[in-house]
Amino acid sequence: MKRLFLLVIVICLRAAAGPQPANLIANIPGRVTLSLNGVWRIIVDPYETGLTSRFYEDRHAKDKQELVEYNFDTSPTIAVPGDWNTLRPDLFFYEGPAWYKRAFTYRKRDNVRTFIHVGAANYLSRVWLNGTKLGEHEGGFTPFDFEVTGTIRDGDNSLVVEVNNARRADAVPSLNTDWWNFGGITRNVDLVEVPDTFIRDYSIQLAKGSTTEISGWVQFDGQHTQNGVTIEIPEANIVFKTLTSPDGRAIIDFDVAKLACANEPAAKCPAPLQLWTPEHPKLYRVVISGQGDRIEEEIGFRTVEVRGRQILLNGKPIFLRGISMHEEAPFRGGRAFSQEDEQTLFGWTKELDCNFARLAHYPHNEFAARTADRLGVLLWEEVPVYWANDWKNPKTLEVAEEQMRDLVSRDKNRASVILWSIANETPVLPERLDFLRSLATLTRQLDGTRLITAASDKTDRSQTHLGIINDPLGELLDVFGLNEYLGWYWGAPADIPLMQWKMTYDKPLIISEFGADAPFGNRGDAAARWTEEYQADVFTKQIEMLQRIPSLAGLTPWVLTDFHSPRRFLPGVQDYYNRKGLISNRGQRKQAFYVLQEFYRQMEQSSNH
Repeated sequence: MKRLFLLVIVICLRAAAGPQPANLIANIPGRVTLSLNGVWRIIVDPYETGLTSRFYEDRHAKDKQELVEYNFDTSPTIAVPGDWNTLRPDLFFYEGPAWYKRAFTYRKRDNVRTFIHVGAANYLSRVWLNGTKLGEHEGGFTPFDFEVTGTIRDGDNSLVVEVNNARRADAVPSLNTDWWNFGGITRNVDLVEVPDTFIRDYSIQLAKGSTTEISGWVQFDGQHTQNGVTIEIPEANIVFKTLTSPDGRAIIDFDVAKLACANEPAAKCPAPLQLWTPEHPKLYRVVISGQGDRIEEEIGFRTVEVRGRQILLNGKPIFLRGISMHEEAPFRGGRAFSQEDEQTLFGWTKELDCNFARLAHYPHNEFAARTADRLGVLLWEEVPVYWANDWKNPKTLEVAEEQMRDLVSRDKNRASVILWSIANETPVLPERLDFLRSLATLTRQLDGTRLITAASDKTDRSQTHLGIINDPLGELLDVFGLNEYLGWYWGAPADIPLMQWKMTYDKPLIISEFGADAPFGNRGDAAARWTEEYQADVFTKQIEMLQRIPSLAGLTPWVLTDFHSPRRFLPGVQDYYNRKGLISNRGQRKQAFYVLQEFYRQMEQSSNH
C-alpha cells in the first residue's frame, strides 16, 4: 500500500511538471565536447542518387574493375558550419540534397557515453556513422542529437550527413517565404561526452507569479537510482537537495529567502535574488550535481505576466522598445551561427537603445539567447509557421510541434526569452485556428511561465483611417502582434498620421512589423520610394501614429539589417535583398536608424524620471 501511495505521488508530480522535455542534451556549451566543425567534403546530388548508391557507406573501389561512381575524398570541400548558397557561388540558388562527410579520429574511454549533436541543418537531415544509420531530423532551425556510444570506433571514423533543403507544401515552413532558403549544416557539430548516467535536461526558473520561489525539474538519463540531486547558487547562499523518482526525475521547488536565511537572523539575512532586467541583466552561476554528474549554468531570474493591456516584468509595467531581426550574418551574408555574429547583431540592437528583439521567423542559433541574457535584451522567439501552411495535415502539425518542443527545450532557462510565437501572417481559416490552438496548448504545457504570441496582418480596414484588430487568432494569445505596413504596402505616408487603431481584445499589443525599403545611400525626396528619406519619413510618421494606441505595449519595426530574399528582384535596388533594414548588409546605418534611436532614447529618459 505504501509503494502504491508513493507511485501515485510520483505520477502527480510528473503531471504537475508538464510534458517530458524534448530528447536533447541540455547546455552543450557546458559539456565536454570535441568540435567537428571545419572542413567537410560535399557532393551535390540534385537527383538524390546517393540513397540508392549508398553514399553513406563511404566506399572506395577495391580494384580497377569495381565501379564506384562517387568519392568523398576527391570531392570539393565546404566549411561547417555554413550554408552552400553563400560559400559556393554556383550553388546560390540550389535547393535539394547534398551529402556531407567528415572523417575524424576518436579515442574511446570507459564509463563515457558519446553523442553527436547538430545545432541545425536545413531542412531534412539523415545521419550515418561508419555506415550505420543514426536517424533523421526534420526542421531547419532546431538542434538534434544521436547517441553513438556503441557505433563510434576507437580510431578512425566516417560521419556522413545528407541534408536536403528542398521546399515542400507539407513542411514547416512551407513553399513560400520571404527569406533565403539557406541549405547545409548551418550550425555547430560536436561530439559530446557524458558519464554513463548524466543530467540530460533541467528547468530552473522562478515559479509563475513569484519573485522568491524557484521551481522546475532535473532529468537524468542512464542506470539511475533514487539518489540525491543538489542545486547550488553559491552567490545567493543556496543549497537545495532532493531525491530523484524511479525514472530519474527530480522535482525542484524551494523558496530562495527561506533557504538562504535558514541559519541567519532576519536582520543579517541577505536580500533574495537580484532579479534580471534589461538595465541590470544579473546572471547567477547555478550548479546541478547528482549521480556522478555535474553541470554549471548561468541563469537569470525574472517574472513576466500580463495585466489587462500591460506586460509586466518583475511585477512592473514595461514598454518593449524593440526591433525585428533575421539570422543573417553581418557583412559576409549567409546564416549567422557564431558568438561573434550575435555580439555584432545585438550590439547594433543595444545601439538603437532597444530592450527587446523579435527573432524572426524561426529559431535562431543558441548563441542568440545566451548573448541576449548577458546584454539585457528581452526576446520574442518564433517557430516558422509562416504564411500558407498545410493546416489539415497531421504530419505538418507534428513537425511544428516538434520544432516548438526543441526550441523550448533549448532556451527555457534563458531569462531573456519572454514570448513564444506560434505563427506569422497566417490566413483567417477555421483549420488554421484549429492548428494554432493545438500548438498554443502544447506550448503552454511545455512552459507555463512565459507568454504566447503570434504576428497577424489581418485587420478590418473597411472604414477610412480606422483599423480594427479583430483576427480570431487573438483568442489564443496572451499578447497580440500586428504587422502593418501603412505607407509602404498600402496607403501613403500622408495617411499614417490620420490612422487610428482599435483592438477587440483586452490584451497587450505589439506592433511587430512596419517599415519601408531603402538601399543605403539612395538619397532623394521624401516622397520618392526607395530613398532613405522616404524610409525615415515612414518611421517618423509611424511613431507619431503608434503613440496614440492606448493598448500599445511594444514595437519591433522591420527590420534590423537588410537580408537575402528570393522574392526581391528589382535590379540596382533590391538585387535579391529585402532592403527594409535600418542597417545595410554592409553595416551602414540609414537615416531611419537614427529616427528610431532618438525615439527610443527619449522613451527611456522619460521612463527614468
